[in-house]
Amino acid sequence: MKKLIIANWKCNPETFKESVKILESLKKALSTNNKTIICPPNIFLRELISQYGDDFLFGAQNCYSEQKGAYTGEISPNMLTNSGVKYVILGHSERRSIFKEGDKEINMKIKKVLEETKLIPILCIGENRGERENSQTHEVIYRQLNECLKGVSAEQAKKIIVAYEPLWAIGTGIHADEEQIVDAKIHISSILCDIYAKEIVSKINIIYGGSVNSNSIEMIVNKCLMDGVLVGGASLDPVEFSKISAC
Repeated sequence: MKKLIIANWKCNPETFKESVKILESLKKALSTNNKTIICPPNIFLRELISQYGDDFLFGAQNCYSEQKGAYTGEISPNMLTNSGVKYVILGHSERRSIFKEGDKEINMKIKKVLEETKLIPILCIGENRGERENSQTHEVIYRQLNECLKGVSAEQAKKIIVAYEPLWAIGTGIHADEEQIVDAKIHISSILCDIYAKEIVSKINIIYGGSVNSNSIEMIVNKCLMDGVLVGGASLDPVEFSKISAC
């Protein structure tokens, strides 16, 4: 089964020309073993999809919980769909920590995306360093999953990708170890089975994000049996990202 290799470029690069350079390099080196999804800044999406829509799948890094209206600066799910976007990241740790998005707001976005578009949501969950050190990881994951998936039907849940990304690993160069990742996956699966039937949960991809690189990818997908990875900084390096995609 192909793994999901998702590139989150975050607020990078600064120019469209640089984004083209990255994708041109990736086209030459990227492995076709897995499913690669590129999530660049919104401002580049339409043009990149126009040029590279046959080579890559594209996702957005966020969206709003309404389709239109007086919401200055926001991008709606339909705007993304009409631009050719297939995936959208929701609840990323940086949206939670920097922009103070809560589970209720993320839940509204997920429901809007699932009810009114064909976008596939990538739901990010995970604990911060303090919560990890205070043995609250299970509690945090339980709360986030139950709150973010409130009102989401079993049929809708089949489309969702759940990304476990411990906040203490994001951008630090330190990824969770094998025991921590396996424990998180087992706990996530158990909670999902409490919410939905086991046969539904078997269709939900669970991936890992947090300082993923070519040295850790084999451990994450082969030993921890994750369905893929959400890659941050390393996704901007075509050589490194190509190695990750070849897992």
